[in-house]
Amino acid sequence: MIGFLKGKILSLTPECALIETASGIGFEVNCSGSAFSSLAGKTEGELYTYLQVSENGTALYGFSSPDEKNMFLKLISVSGVGPKMGIAVLSGLSSGELAAAIATSDVKRLSAVKGLGKKTAERIILELREKVSLNAAASENGVLLPEISSGDEDAVVALMTLGFSRSESEKAIARARANGAATVEDIIMLALKGM
Repeated sequence: MIGFLKGKILSLTPECALIETASGIGFEVNCSGSAFSSLAGKTEGELYTYLQVSENGTALYGFSSPDEKNMFLKLISVSGVGPKMGIAVLSGLSSGELAAAIATSDVKRLSAVKGLGKKTAERIILELREKVSLNAAASENGVLLPEISSGDEDAVVALMTLGFSRSESEKAIARARANGAATVEDIIMLALKGM
C-alpha cells in the first residue's frame, strides 16, 4: 500500500495533485481541502495517502496529516460513505471541525457539506461518536478540555446508561469536576444538572 508520497508537484487543482517522486513516477492523488492548501504555491510537497482498490479500478487519496487520514478512514468505515464522499466531507470541514460536529451531534453542520444528506450525516454521527474524541477535536482547534480520569469511567458509564452519548457524558463530567465534585455520586448529580 502507498501510505506517503513526497516529491515534485507537477500539477495541482483543488481536487487533484500530480506528484512526481524521486523514482520518476508521477502519482495522481485526489486531495482533501487541507491537502490542497498545504501544497498550494509550492514546487515540492508531501501527502499521507490511502490507496483504494476496487472492481472499478484504483484511486489514491491524499491528506495533509496522519490525523486527517485517520479521520478519513473512520469516515469510510461508515456504511454508505465511500472514499469520494469521505474526501468531500474533509474538503468541506477540517478534521477538527468534523470531530467536533460528530462529538456534539451537530447534524446541521455535517449536512451542510455539499452532497451529504441529513440521513447520512446522522449515520456518521451514530457510528462514529464513540470513536471520535471531543478532546482531540478541541485540542486541534486550540481549546483544551479537562481530561476524564479513569476514576470517572463509572460516572461515564452511568450517564451512558441514561441515554447520553460518551462525548456528552465526558463533557458533563469535566464541568462537574471543574465545579468541585469529588465523589462519583456528586459528579453524576452535577453532570445531570448541567445536561
